[in-house]
Amino acid sequence: MDRGGIFAGDDPFVIAQAWLKEAEGSEINDPNAIALATVDAGGMPNVRMVLLKDIEQEGGGEGAFVFYTNYGSAKGREITASGKAAFVMHWKSLHRQIRVRGEVTREDGPKADAYFDSRSLKSRLGAIASRQSEPLDSRESLMMRVAGLTLSDGLHPKRPSFWGGFRIRPVEIEFWADGAFRLHDRFRWTRSAVGQPWQVSRLSP
Repeated sequence: MDRGGIFAGDDPFVIAQAWLKEAEGSEINDPNAIALATVDAGGMPNVRMVLLKDIEQEGGGEGAFVFYTNYGSAKGREITASGKAAFVMHWKSLHRQIRVRGEVTREDGPKADAYFDSRSLKSRLGAIASRQSEPLDSRESLMMRVAGLTLSDGLHPKRPSFWGGFRIRPVEIEFWADGAFRLHDRFRWTRSAVGQPWQVSRLSP
């Protein structure tokens, strides 16, 4: 298979890390933004933009894509119910995208604590104050909750139990690059389950 250049390598997580690093030098805003897709109990899809915070590479073709959110949000509830999610990461500056589908587990231990503590104080207080996805009477009521937390929790608020990470362990990753005359290059990595060997195939544009 003629898989070289930007597609070369035996570990899809290493390739993804390299693409993201390159995008960080060319994409104007949020090169780590992903469009995250989930489904509700009735099978109706939902999609929204979130920020990917880590591409974990464990060697041997194993790794995960990690983001953080409120577990009580719509996406949090839907992921918890299904244990699955998908996302696409698109870089207009590079004319490339990565598509991922996989199984999801929570990251709510020391790594989640460390990431929460690394955020700005206002972001931490906002995360605690927001009842994400629930109806809100007014912005003023939200700001009042933030002010109250500022007084009660001070400069070092702890990560709440309802906020943490999700780790997507993929069973499918597709790397896509724009081609002349819309003859794009697409390589899909698939496996039957997490922990199984990867199979790589070239797809038609």
